[in-house]
Amino acid sequence: MGPGPARGCNAIIQVWTKLSRLTASREAHRYLSRENTVVWYDVFRPVHDSLHQDVSTNLIQPSRSRGHTVNILQQTIHAQRVIKSPEEINLMRKSGTIISKAFKETMKFSKPGVNEAHLYAKVDFEARLGGAEFLAYPPVVAGGNRANTLHYISNNQAIDDGEMVLMDAGCEYHGYASDVTRTWPVNGKFSEAQAELYGAVLSVQKDCIEQCTAGSTLDQVYHFMLLGLGQSLQNLGILPSSLNDVDLNRVSKMFCPHHVGHYLGMDTHDTVRVSRSNQLQHGMVITIEPGIYIPASEDSVPSRYRGIGIRIEDNILITDKGPEVLSQECPKEIDVIESIMKR
Repeated sequence: MGPGPARGCNAIIQVWTKLSRLTASREAHRYLSRENTVVWYDVFRPVHDSLHQDVSTNLIQPSRSRGHTVNILQQTIHAQRVIKSPEEINLMRKSGTIISKAFKETMKFSKPGVNEAHLYAKVDFEARLGGAEFLAYPPVVAGGNRANTLHYISNNQAIDDGEMVLMDAGCEYHGYASDVTRTWPVNGKFSEAQAELYGAVLSVQKDCIEQCTAGSTLDQVYHFMLLGLGQSLQNLGILPSSLNDVDLNRVSKMFCPHHVGHYLGMDTHDTVRVSRSNQLQHGMVITIEPGIYIPASEDSVPSRYRGIGIRIEDNILITDKGPEVLSQECPKEIDVIESIMKR
């Protein structure tokens, strides 16, 4: 809190000193009597109930009644963090490259009967070997039908011949996270049904990435994704062709019950105070991650598609010249994945 914006280290020290002396309501009223006072306080995240009540009564409410500005610091910081500097972008490029190479080596390591825990260990090892400090979050390593559990992190089951594995993993490089998902068959060869579903997700993902331009929003890309997934499911005979676009968007959520992406940066789910309805701007980094999930128990779907869960996720830098895929070195084309796994 201070009389207007503070500039420089000395000003910050002065503001902090004044704040530390604010131990009685009379002190609060003395500061609030000044013009252009700005109060910084996160009213939505109190750390102590009694202190929060005292601050609300003696500081926040009087501030608002006098017409002073009450700002939430986290919102301001997140609004600044969501736009990356050139130096931050370089770190995120490196983070994306490291995890991409780790995925490639993990694909090579895969084989029928491999345990999810071993794939977890492999991607962790390769990421650290590539220069990452550690993984950015507990990864999802889900074989077969377990891929239909969105936040599956048990990562302790064997993956049978003919099953796919869905891996969602990222690493931290000097404080900046990557977040990538790939799905591949552990035996190195897509079955016909797997290839059909995978091709549908990949096509929608590529189309969604093209929508990631300055001025668009993540919410707009999300609705674009739902429509694209719905049309793909119609083409595969999983959804009836009679559905209109409105119904298609609604029904598609049954097969993809999550958003198309989120902001990425110092945290995996970064700058949560920034709405997905905000316009994308040059320097933002987001994820694009459509998926199709069909549990083995889903009787309404042709049996050959049941028990398959697929998600493909990349990290996207928004630029004035169009989207840049920071995880572009991570294989996702069917023929490339199959070729890698033959080695």
